[in-house]
Amino acid sequence: MGPEELTTLLWRERELLDLLVFKLEEEHLILQSGKTRWLDHATREVEHVMGRLRAASLERTAVASAVALSWDLTENASLQDLAAAAAGGPWEEILSSHFAALITQVDHIRSLRDTNLTFLRAGLRSAQETVAGLVPETGTYNHLGHTNQDPRSRFLDQSV
Repeated sequence: MGPEELTTLLWRERELLDLLVFKLEEEHLILQSGKTRWLDHATREVEHVMGRLRAASLERTAVASAVALSWDLTENASLQDLAAAAAGGPWEEILSSHFAALITQVDHIRSLRDTNLTFLRAGLRSAQETVAGLVPETGTYNHLGHTNQDPRSRFLDQSV
């Protein structure tokens, strides 16, 4: 396993990150429109891409470890360490550009995730407030089994 295989895996991971950005933006548009009928499908698609991304990341980590050992680095060398070890050659530029692109993609994904969470929390809060308004207050019961709530307290205009 050499740097060629590592760069192939890095490209695959970057493509999956692009797909994740697309799925998160899709989810965002659904949330923004307020038409949440397809939200569960969009969320499932995001989770599916995340699963594929975890598998790709694991595979990339294994290959990066093998490359690091073959370049006399520690097994857990980072992508930056690998780029530094390849100083002066084409692999330094290739690995550095992959690292920079991955950082940019991850930052964009975090931003989308945070925005979507804000929409979801606002929707949840709105639903909770709506449900709370639908449930009538029962008050507490007295010794006769009647509520202690004053029936007139529901009327704003007491002249009725």
